Amino acid sequence: MQHPAVPDLSHTHTRPIHWVATATAVAGVVALSSVLQPDAATAAQSADRTAPAPRSAPAQITPPDPAGVAFPLECGPVKAVVQKKASGDLDGDGRPETVAVVHCDAPMGTPPDGVYVLTRSTDGGKARVVATLVDPKERRTATELAVRDGVVRATLLGYSSTDVPSCCPDVTDDVKWQWKNGAFVSDTPSQARTV
Repeated sequence: MQHPAVPDLSHTHTRPIHWVATATAVAGVVALSSVLQPDAATAAQSADRTAPAPRSAPAQITPPDPAGVAFPLECGPVKAVVQKKASGDLDGDGRPETVAVVHCDAPMGTPPDGVYVLTRSTDGGKARVVATLVDPKERRTATELAVRDGVVRATLLGYSSTDVPSCCPDVTDDVKWQWKNGAFVSDTPSQARTV
């Protein structure tokens, strides 16, 4: 007697009852998985969910406005003009400060800039100057200003000597200041770039 190469698998022949049992089992798994599955992830949040507020400065505290501040500049008959401003929490107290680049509104030439830090009292009083980062006597002009992560960054144009005419600054410094131990500390690269 010869044995077939493939064993007799008569128990594997499907009958209609097998299909019914399989369909019922699959339907049960699908139904159970829809009950136990978490909500589907979506790219947009639904209207009934609220996003947590950012942990930076509270939204209700506005940064100090440099308009109307008496800057320590001697402009004679012309006014002081705020050329640039940037805001952020510089001392970690949860209230934003404003850094302002200010110069005299001279009718001719390029007047030097002063860079000042403004704050206001906890009761929301009037803005006031609390620090001078760049004194106009230094004959510098700020071309860039930013406040990020508690650091003030500026690009300053200046002069390599007193012989360089005021029209044509020949030195560029990328400077940053950070509040440390109760004062703004400057971190200036050791070498300035020549323009």
